[in-house]
Amino acid sequence: MKECYLYTKLNKSEVRCDLCNHRCVIADGSTGKCFVRKNISGKLYSLVYGKLIAENVDPIEKKPLFHFLPGTYSYSIATVGCNFKCFFCQNYQISQMPADENSIEGRNVSPENIVSDAVQLNCQSISYTYTEPTIYFELAYDTSIIARENNLKNVFVTNGFMSTEALDMISPYLDAANVDLKSFSDDFYKKYIGGRLSPVLNNIKYMKKLGIWVEVTTLLIPGLNDSKEELIQIAEFLNDTGKEIPWHISAYYPQYKSKIPPTAYEKIMEAVKIGKSAGLQYVYGGNVAFSGLEDTICPDCGNEVIKRRGFNILKTDINNGICRKCNFKIDGIF
Repeated sequence: MKECYLYTKLNKSEVRCDLCNHRCVIADGSTGKCFVRKNISGKLYSLVYGKLIAENVDPIEKKPLFHFLPGTYSYSIATVGCNFKCFFCQNYQISQMPADENSIEGRNVSPENIVSDAVQLNCQSISYTYTEPTIYFELAYDTSIIARENNLKNVFVTNGFMSTEALDMISPYLDAANVDLKSFSDDFYKKYIGGRLSPVLNNIKYMKKLGIWVEVTTLLIPGLNDSKEELIQIAEFLNDTGKEIPWHISAYYPQYKSKIPPTAYEKIMEAVKIGKSAGLQYVYGGNVAFSGLEDTICPDCGNEVIKRRGFNILKTDINNGICRKCNFKIDGIF
């Protein structure tokens, strides 16, 4: 166990976790909503520090990040746990393990060893992903400092519900983030997620202000968050925040407790068109085989600068982020 970095002692027995916007007030002997941060005699401890449940070498495109070091590999890690309770979670076996099984599993690994493994495996970045990196913040933070010292980039794949304090602390070492914008409805967040919308929207704006490269993913769930009106709201919010923010619109498939049928291809196409009509420069369709919706198109001349199939890059017509046809600077980190 490791004492948590961001919490406030309220009295002799209670503490408030300041890591995410739940701001859990935790009694002695209890955990917060994530089930992996525990109050022990008036001190808050992480129960997952250094306990990796997943370690993989992934294409950066799998995060998904299409405008951040495309074609490179990212050492991807996670512990168990999450501060949300999505009934459709695609990684529920590990994200919900502490809540559903009252179990915390993982292999003991130090931040130094994580970075060493990433370097030896020729990765250009470390991604804190699969579950919510906010809940293993201490491990991510300590690792990110060592990663930066070894010329590795750091990436969060996140639900965006972290506190401002957490963002301020990690921002000097955080290079990129893909934020899951699950809906544009606060009711959706409260009913199906166990969270709130406004902190996520505020954090997308704040990350951009901090200079973190941001891409956004929305998983379209039929009948819940895929109405034309809601898609227009998301697209307009992103356009107002920054038209250069890539929007990944991902097809849903039933997982965990969900029995809702998969997203239709036509709905993904509709959402992509809505995003482009709103003024977004880079809109992608994901989880759809051979769709052609994953290619990066130059906003200036329409040149296909990066052609993808799944997580693989088939060809490029770009040089250090510059379109070879018209010399337009494609937004991102190349």
